[in-house]
Amino acid sequence: MASGEAAVESAVREVYDAHFGRLVGWTTQLIGDRDLAHDVATEAFVKLMTHWHSVQDPRAWLYTAAANQVRDHWRKRGREASAYEKFMGGSGRAVDVAAPGLDAATRLTVRDAVESLPERFRLVVLLHYFADLSVAQVALQTGKSEGTVKRDLHDARKLLAQRLEVTA
Repeated sequence: MASGEAAVESAVREVYDAHFGRLVGWTTQLIGDRDLAHDVATEAFVKLMTHWHSVQDPRAWLYTAAANQVRDHWRKRGREASAYEKFMGGSGRAVDVAAPGLDAATRLTVRDAVESLPERFRLVVLLHYFADLSVAQVALQTGKSEGTVKRDLHDARKLLAQRLEVTA
């Protein structure tokens, strides 16, 4: 192994030790499946190793990579649910598995509300509110200006409030 590769591996190992557990926990809350969340977090670290030299903030980068995978999972799950619904002729019920904590109605309502946000809002909400990244970090990770991120968060909060109010 070349010394450059060893240095990258060592640096990523430090980030792994510091953040892997929390990344898996965060992803589990979003997906509701600990094994899948573990796979998502692992994949984010594999990607981090390949992009290490261009990454400025490893924590923010990891949460962004994981959030993108979660978003893909939600899309796939939506397509699968739609196909199942068609197959069952409208008689099938979607079953959602979620992590313990909040009661099922509250947990699913918040998750569904975030999932239903327009694409441009969903990632900034996940990164800012769920991964606890600052507006500046979200802006850097998404390639948007801080003002745009603030506007997107404001608009997303309004949409979430409307959607959650309807279900309350």
